[in-house]
Amino acid sequence: MTWSWEYHPDEQDVAAEAAPALLAEVEQRADELVRAAEACCLDGTGYQGPGEAMRTAAVASGFFAPRQKRIYICQVIGL
Repeated sequence: MTWSWEYHPDEQDVAAEAAPALLAEVEQRADELVRAAEACCLDGTGYQGPGEAMRTAAVASGFFAPRQKRIYICQVIGL
């Protein structure tokens, strides 16, 4: 299983009012985070971090789930 990303709970709830150009940028950055996660944590299922199943990432409105090899996008806000 490789790393991937998804909207949480789903794209409609997270990004319903976002412009298509903004969503394209969000998805491009999510792809970059997936590549970084794959490089830094090859075996996320063996994650032995500070005891928490979910870690907040260095990005707003989302989190890494190392044991699931998944990046979740929880909120997209367009200005």
